[in-house]
Amino acid sequence: MASFTYDQFRFVLKKLHFEKIRSKKHETWRKILPNDAILRVRISHKHGRDIPQWLFHEMLRQAGIDKESFIKILY
Repeated sequence: MASFTYDQFRFVLKKLHFEKIRSKKHETWRKILPNDAILRVRISHKHGRDIPQWLFHEMLRQAGIDKESFIKILY
């Protein structure tokens, strides 16, 4: 199973038009949808490190995307 880094996740969030709104213990990224719903994703500052699989799936859920969409945007 391929693992992804926090930097790769940031890249995908930027492509999906998320904006970084906070950077303290963790970064908080936000996207406001057309129906005024708000998606928030929290990311560690561990830039080049791999994301644990359980956390990667949780971050995908928060971002409202699936793994296949993530990979398509990344590559």
